[in-house]
Amino acid sequence: MIELPVIPSEQQRNRAGADAAPRPKRPDWLRVKLPIGPEYAKVRKLVDEHKLHTICESGNCPNMGECWGAGTATFMILGNVCTRSCTFCAVATGRPNEYDTDEPRRVAEAIVLMKVKHAVLTSVNRDELKDRGAEIWYQTVRLIKEASPSTTIETLIPDTKGNWGALERMISAGQEVVSHNMETVERLYRRVRPQARYERSLEQIRRTKDYGQRTKSGIMLGLGETKDEVVKAMDDLAANGLDILTLGQYLQPTKMHHEVIEWIHPDTFAMYREEGLRRGLKYVESGPLVRSSYHAEKHVNV
Repeated sequence: MIELPVIPSEQQRNRAGADAAPRPKRPDWLRVKLPIGPEYAKVRKLVDEHKLHTICESGNCPNMGECWGAGTATFMILGNVCTRSCTFCAVATGRPNEYDTDEPRRVAEAIVLMKVKHAVLTSVNRDELKDRGAEIWYQTVRLIKEASPSTTIETLIPDTKGNWGALERMISAGQEVVSHNMETVERLYRRVRPQARYERSLEQIRRTKDYGQRTKSGIMLGLGETKDEVVKAMDDLAANGLDILTLGQYLQPTKMHHEVIEWIHPDTFAMYREEGLRRGLKYVESGPLVRSSYHAEKHVNV
């Protein structure tokens, strides 16, 4: 049996009396190849010419080239200011402006221009809106389906704070996959997602499944969770009807955000994939560079 190298966190080094030691460098397995290929180049040209906005670019996603090459792109709706202050996320926190009611049409047009085969839609949290932005979600999916009937859609929706009527509107427009990310294990919620609740997010996934949708969620690793806590989260998700789970390495956006406690080895990600499948999840995408929309086009038929 191969023993995996231990990469200590800064906190662990300090406790060991090694304050002067440099922070561990990002390991080799997190290095990304530059995006290449004719399909990537074609989408890149369209994005530049039409000044389109994708989360793939603004989030510096490590898989942008691979996803664009496969005809997948991710769009963020409902603005770029969030009402939450999650400690892992670089999106600005504040009081958002009123949303753009023409946005659904423009997103649909962008998807036609880019010849997107599979679209992932996500958004900031809009807790100040009575419907949590549900109508914009509904209209965006509906107009995409009208403009490009062959395009499949995953909606990565926010926490509706228990507004189940808003949830039903968000998920009833004909999308193939509905995703809601747990982000982390239960113990870390207060620090990582201070305005969210673990049990409420599980209930949102269960209600989505009860509505008849294909369900998906994601968890970041390296925030200080233990193996037992990750396995418990998998058990909780399976018990609440989850179909698809993504697991990826947390990367700290800025020094102001939650620190990386541990670099998770690829062999550990492989182990978690097997654990998830053993617990009844239909599909587990698990690896250091995995993000919510990674290989999303494969999740449509799970």
